[in-house]
Amino acid sequence: MKAFTQYLWFNTKKKREFINMTAELKKALAAAQIQEGLVLASAMHITAGVYINDAEDGLIADIDEWLEQLAPFRADYRHHQTGETNGDAHLKNLLVGHQVLVPVTKGRLDLGPWQQVYYAEFDGQRRKRVVIKVLGE
Repeated sequence: MKAFTQYLWFNTKKKREFINMTAELKKALAAAQIQEGLVLASAMHITAGVYINDAEDGLIADIDEWLEQLAPFRADYRHHQTGETNGDAHLKNLLVGHQVLVPVTKGRLDLGPWQQVYYAEFDGQRRKRVVIKVLGE
């Protein structure tokens, strides 16, 4: 079995942003030269996430709204007593999750017809990274 690791760096312009990173996973897979296996994409920060869904602007806006309704920014989070102001970002991470695993078949990401891999930033405007790990043969 072969293993390949690559890091993606993000520095978003907004506090919350959703970035399609499917093309970056495809590049990592090509560099790894794996035909059968798995690609893992994992946010290395607890105020960001990685998920799979449709690349449709309206849906992305709906996801952002839904997350804000479930975990809105509030001044009264106990986490804020530590001097932080990103309690909502930690909760949004729990809702979205921090990683995805994508199967590789015949040298390609084996995603459904509309599936794309997204990096979700909930406490942005600073440098953060995602690890991509490709495993297989």
